[in-house]
Amino acid sequence: MKRDDQSATYKHDGLRIPMNSIDESCNDLKKQYDTCFMSWFKDEFMKGGTNDAKCAAYFKQYHQCIKKAMKEQHIDLKEIERDLLGTKNENQSSPKNS
Repeated sequence: MKRDDQSATYKHDGLRIPMNSIDESCNDLKKQYDTCFMSWFKDEFMKGGTNDAKCAAYFKQYHQCIKKAMKEQHIDLKEIERDLLGTKNENQSSPKNS
């Protein structure tokens, strides 16, 4: 994996992995998962493989870090999972927490 100092992207086998994580403390975990996923996608999925267990441990660690960061930043996980598209609330602002 090679850092592209021009931007916040990383290259792995010619593929760009964009974006940092939601919190700086999760960036290394995100890079590890992204690298594993890109390798799996290219080397297995694109050749018909569907077993995604190869990256499950990376995903689990990264997911835990994201959830912790979101909690610390007071981002309501339920709000993110809410279905809005196609409803009357689609273009409405979310209510502010009191």
